[in-house]
Parts: sequence; structure tokens; C-alpha cells
Amino acid sequence: MMEMVLDWRSLGSLLATLMVFRTAMRDFLPPEAELWLRRLLARLAAAFRPPSGTILIDEADGASGAANDLYDSAQLYLGDRCLATAPTVRLHKPRQSHRPVASLPDSHTTHDVFRGVRLKWTSTAHSPDRPTGAGAGYSPYGILGGRRGAGGDHRTLELQFPRQHRELVHDHYIPHLIAEASRMRLKSRERRLYTNRATGPAEDHHRLWTSHAFAHPSTFDTLAVDPAVREEIRGDLLRFAARRDHYARVGRAWKRGYLLHGPPGTGKTSLVAAIANLLEFDVYDLELTTVPTNSHLRRLLVSTTPKSVVVVEDIDCSLDLSDRNKKKNNNNGAEEDAAAAQLAMVSPAAAAAMAVVGRESISLSGVLNFVDGLWSSCVGERLMVFTTNHPERLDPALLRPGRMDRKIELGYCTPPALRVLAKNYLGVGDEGCEDAGDDPDAVRELMNEAEDLVAAAGVSITPADIAEVFMGCDGAGAAAALTKLVDELRRRRDDAAAAAAVTPGQSTVDTTD
Repeated sequence: MMEMVLDWRSLGSLLATLMVFRTAMRDFLPPEAELWLRRLLARLAAAFRPPSGTILIDEADGASGAANDLYDSAQLYLGDRCLATAPTVRLHKPRQSHRPVASLPDSHTTHDVFRGVRLKWTSTAHSPDRPTGAGAGYSPYGILGGRRGAGGDHRTLELQFPRQHRELVHDHYIPHLIAEASRMRLKSRERRLYTNRATGPAEDHHRLWTSHAFAHPSTFDTLAVDPAVREEIRGDLLRFAARRDHYARVGRAWKRGYLLHGPPGTGKTSLVAAIANLLEFDVYDLELTTVPTNSHLRRLLVSTTPKSVVVVEDIDCSLDLSDRNKKKNNNNGAEEDAAAAQLAMVSPAAAAAMAVVGRESISLSGVLNFVDGLWSSCVGERLMVFTTNHPERLDPALLRPGRMDRKIELGYCTPPALRVLAKNYLGVGDEGCEDAGDDPDAVRELMNEAEDLVAAAGVSITPADIAEVFMGCDGAGAAAALTKLVDELRRRRDDAAAAAAVTPGQSTVDTTD
């Protein structure tokens, strides 16, 4: 106990001595000498620390005041990686984002670790006429000034790291930061649905498309197609999105073409939306009947952005893109009539534009160059999807590999597709029915009968027809919906059998003289 008392007395004497020494220095030591002593102590302390490097990232770049994308990327990266446990963060919710984004507040510090190297980030803000910190005495914004933060201050991010890891930071950490920020920005962005405007060829290049928010709910899990086909399409899309280097190595543009064909109501539009949702791409819905010339079509192509799906629905109805060999055999010198018919198909705005430039209009050659010409390589990471109900009407040149890489037939409903629809609309799955008010055995029997009828010969029903039956029974229960579907399938089966019973030799028309 006595020893402890002595220890506390010794500590008190030491503190008192330090206070007297500090007071004496303030009273008798000139300010210049005190500053020199502080610098000496700082140098002695720095001598025992490894040398460090510093990178300054300004919010605005140069005298022009243009926004620095690296600053925004660093703030986005830090907000996601380094500020989860920080005592203070700045939150901001962009209009196109679904969740708030964190960033490093002014005059705050955080740390990151990359490949075992500890990195220090500091956010500073200073007035343009009174720069501070590592950039004191130099303002990168010039006389015009740059983009300012709150209160007119210029913001800067300062990255400090051990100097011996300079190459790691410059060659690997900064590219890693940019790539991660791009990924996060893409994930949080609001995807858009674009459609081309009915304008003439002299219109503004930047106003060729109008856009709206794209929020279609279709996904690959809700598609009413055979599961094997669905997984094959999903795998092909994911492989395409991850093979940028492969396309560059083999000398091909980073694009892929899909032709979706089948009867109306088989889910072609839903598949397009599911593709866009899977890859997180924008959608460009191209209406060919409003495009006046081939050159205008090329301008539409180059004005699209990467990570997009360019869709042309019902291409056989938009333009005359039928087989050229068949047209040669059936051509009786009616070129002017065909041109007039094509002019009548387009909208009044496009027809007026054609009248200005003469008889020129988009042609099969223009569409082929749009799909797989030199201009098609101007925008990478793009899917081109054509839909049609009659693929046999299209010219073979449009369907060859390289233009249409995959031809996907979406036919009438099959038992696997019926199970997907029943689960989506009625909650009927492998485990039974989610609605406790229905008899599971009755639902199971109805489901089995419906599958047998769908698979029966002569019964053709599209997923859209089945979805309409289920929508009409919303709230009535799974048993009632399946009963109505079974009745509809029986009716179609009976109608098909009655039609097959009529032989070709039977006729009610008297053909005798």
C-alpha cells in the first residue's frame, strides 16, 4: 500500500514539473524558437516513420471547373466500403437511386486496406482564396473557379499510403476503385426505356430518343417457358456479358443478336423484359416505320449507349424484309407500287421527311448494315432482339449467324410452362397450394388433368390465354381457377376433334354442271 502511495506521489511530482516547464517555455521562449522546436520534434518523429506518398483528388478539375469523375467514384467507393462503422457519414439519395448513398464528410478521415496495405483517406474543404493542407499555396481551379461544395468551398480527397507501395496504389488500387464504383453506380441507377422520335434527318442528334423509367416486373423466374430452355438462355446471356475480352481477341464487335419467333401471346415481350432485368440493361424500342432513311437509322444506332437492348418488335410487319429471291420471281415491274405501299406504311412525320429527301427510305440493306455493319461496332455491350410471328417471311441474309446468333421459338403452352403460371398466379407448387381454403387433393387432381390436356394433340393455348383465365379468377381460389382452365382446355380439345372429323372430300358446294 505504501509503495502505491509513493508511486502516485512520484506521478504527481512529474506532472507538476512538466507544467512548470511548459509555463516557463511560454514565458521565456520566443515564438520563433518555439516554432523551430516544434518542427524539430516533428522531424524527429517522422524519421522513425516510413516515408509516405500522397494523392490529391479534387472535386473539380482544372481551370474549366469540370467535374472530376474520379472524385465521385472515390466518394461512392468509400461510402460503400469504408464508412459502415464510421462515427459520422454524409447521406445523399439521388433521384434515380433506390437507397441513400454515403460519403466522407469534410475534415474527416477513414481507412481502407487493399492487399494488406493500409491506406488513409481524408476529406478536406477550403475556400478558393485560402487553400490549406497539402495543396496550400496552390489553387488548381484558377481564376474561374470550379465546382463548389456547400458554402462555396472546394473539396479534395487526400489519399496517403506507404511510399514503397506506390506502384500497387497507382496500377492496381485506383483502377480497382474505379471499377467498383462503376459497378455500384450501374446497380443503383434507374434504367430507362427509350423510343425513337418521328423526326426528319436534319433534327438534333441528341434528341433522337425519348425515354421513360423502365420498371417491367418480368424475370426469368416468372417466364412461362420450358425450364431447360430458360436456363439455356440465361446461361448464354451471362456468358455474353462476361466475355468482353474474348470478343476483342477474336475481332468481333461486342454484341449479340436474338430472333424471338412464335404465335402471338407466347411471351416474346416478357422475355425481352426479363433479359433487360437480368443484365440490368436499358431498352431501346426501335420503331422502324418512323425512320425515314438509312442514314437516320445509323444515327439512331450510334446514339444508343452501352449496356442496352435494342428491340425491333414484329419486324415482318414494320417493313418489307421478305426473301429477295421470292420477290425476284414474283416481280412484274411494280417497283413504284411497292415504294408507294412502303411509303404508306410509315407515319405522317416520316412520310413528310421522305418527301423532302425524295423517294429514299430505309431498305433491307440499311437494316442489315444496322445489325451487322461497320456502324454496329460503334457501341459495345449491346443486344439486338427482333421479334416476329412469321420468321419464314424474312430474308435469309437477316437470319444468318452474326446477325441473329440465337433463334428462339416460343410456342404454345407446355406442362412445365403451365406449372410456372400456376405458381405465379395461384401459388400452386410442388409442395401443394398456398391457399389454405382449397383442398390440396382436389387442386392436385385438377392440375394433373390440366397438364394432360395441355399436352394433348390438337390443344393449342398460349401462356397469355392461360394467364387471362387465372386473372379472371383472382381471389376465387386455385381450385376455381383450375376448374375454369380445365373447362376451357376441354372445349378446345373437342373443337379440334370436331374439325379433324371433317374430311377434305366433304363439301356443301355443288361443283357439277
